[in-house]
Amino acid sequence: MSLFIKKLLSLLILPPSLFILLFLLIGFLSRRRLASLLAFLGAFGMYLLSVEPVKDMLYRPLESAYPVPQRVEGDVLVVLGGGSYSTGILKEDSTKRLLTGFILYKKYGLPIILSGGSPLGSLPEAEIMKQLLEELGVERRNIITDTKSRNTYENALYVKEICDKRGFKRIVLITSAYHMPRAVKAYQKAGLEVSPYPTDFKQDKRYNLYSFIPRMSVLHDSYKALREYLGSLAYDLFY
Repeated sequence: MSLFIKKLLSLLILPPSLFILLFLLIGFLSRRRLASLLAFLGAFGMYLLSVEPVKDMLYRPLESAYPVPQRVEGDVLVVLGGGSYSTGILKEDSTKRLLTGFILYKKYGLPIILSGGSPLGSLPEAEIMKQLLEELGVERRNIITDTKSRNTYENALYVKEICDKRGFKRIVLITSAYHMPRAVKAYQKAGLEVSPYPTDFKQDKRYNLYSFIPRMSVLHDSYKALREYLGSLAYDLFY
């Protein structure tokens, strides 16, 4: 059996393809028109959110808002946390943001503010990131942590307090590209001058046959994009 067939079969028998097929089966077997319609809509919606071209379409407006600058101009690097496990390990978004912050630190020598608390009572995300930077050789005196913030709005408020105390005027904001528009608005509203440095881009842009086969990782990324749109709307309404 060829590698292509093996990979195709594995994708078809695992979620989300399995659930899409179940929705289709319910749609065909149901004798009630409404239930059948809802099943077909569920299958169609899950399929769209699970394939690369649709996922990229969701991310395009978010990730195109701020291009990666050729050089950074600011007084301090600010790395926003993107989630961690209760075991003290950073999630994918946080790891990529921290790696970008470390690269910029090595290049420009600017101090780093790490922003991220512990909404669920576990080890603060900023402390996890700090430990990693110290292991990579970043001097402790160049690392500042905000361990109290629970969301982007609080990130901005607590980082503003740190900047006021230390005399930082312009920050280099490092976060995932899809999260950057909301983060910039929050930090500007807090009264900070922001130089955006996006990272962790989610778009693939080049497609092949596999790009049109549903995958759980793509569905997860689509969920992040939809959540970001919802978060932006909430910030516009309440903050």
